[in-house]
Amino acid sequence: QLQLVESGGGLVQPGGSLRLSCASSGLNLDFLTIGWFRQAPGKEREGVSCMSTSDGSTYISDSVEGRFTISRDNAKNTRTFYLQMNSLKPEDTAVYYCAVARTWLGVDVRTMCVTRAFGSWGQGTQVTVSS
Repeated sequence: QLQLVESGGGLVQPGGSLRLSCASSGLNLDFLTIGWFRQAPGKEREGVSCMSTSDGSTYISDSVEGRFTISRDNAKNTRTFYLQMNSLKPEDTAVYYCAVARTWLGVDVRTMCVTRAFGSWGQGTQVTVSS
């Protein structure tokens, strides 16, 4: 059974950076779609960034493009992926979740990056951007 554990959240000032990590156990991440989602109070969970581990293609939402980067540890049998967050803004404050999905055949990573496509989720880590 796949288990995901996030780490790296915290309190940061506007303009600062954080790197979130997601460690998986029970399954290698090859040929899957990995993703980061966030949920702010009173809002729906939204896709921030996703990556197909089959071909390395990525999707990044407009709200974080140019500031956030999804990546995967390229070591053999890697089971960890990351979200590098730079130039953080107060509106980035949310609980961030990592997730893993079995890639839908013929579906691009942008289309995959929705909550209903993902079956395995971490417990979430709080990111607060405030001065």
